[in-house]
Amino acid sequence: MKDISCDTFLDGRLKVKQHREGYRFSLDSALLAAFARFQPADRIVDLGTGCGIVALMAALLHPDISAVGVEIQPNLAALARANAADNGLTDRVVVIEGDLRKLKRRAVGPVDHVLANPPYHRHGTGRLNPDDEKAAARHEILAALQDFIAAGRRLLDLGGRFSAVFPAERGVDLVCGLRQAGLEPKRMRLVHPHPGAGAGHLLVEAVRGAGPGLRIEPPLFVRQCAEGAYHPEVAAILSPSDP
Repeated sequence: MKDISCDTFLDGRLKVKQHREGYRFSLDSALLAAFARFQPADRIVDLGTGCGIVALMAALLHPDISAVGVEIQPNLAALARANAADNGLTDRVVVIEGDLRKLKRRAVGPVDHVLANPPYHRHGTGRLNPDDEKAAARHEILAALQDFIAAGRRLLDLGGRFSAVFPAERGVDLVCGLRQAGLEPKRMRLVHPHPGAGAGHLLVEAVRGAGPGLRIEPPLFVRQCAEGAYHPEVAAILSPSDP
């Protein structure tokens, strides 16, 4: 049994239990939840939900939507359920323990928006973390990018949206994979560590069955300078005003 910490997020409005030595969510998850555009009464699915952070953040900031988190690792699925309960969100955040590669539409019902923060590294590349949770979160061990895309394709009807965050250096893999699956990229935003630095990640929204036409949004800077404070936009994401 891993030791658990209880951390606060969004100026204390969200309580999140995480494993101290296992997988812990990063800023990327918050940026994804903020980038995604939700419509009233949306039903969303967060693939590879981990401790549930993206689904919880979305549900907290958008009181009219509901979310399903899908997580294959039992310990993380249990944490996500506990986090939903601790934040009074069990009526709108449900966690399914299962393999997203085998996920069927009947298991989750109608879906308007799928979110994904897939593992960044191809299996067999780089150093594999000895911690199983961290390894699965960072490397394509339990599921690869194409598995996340295929799951989104299965779950969404025409017009449904798929939003993801991924390393900029693998951006071509993401964009090409989405188009090949019939999920047409429509919005993209590059995330830079600070002004003057190259992009480290990209955020993409695709729409199933849409025609071509991609809008590149202004860059998002994480910090004001290399060692500086968060950029005002990111600071506002981490400390949002009441909905």
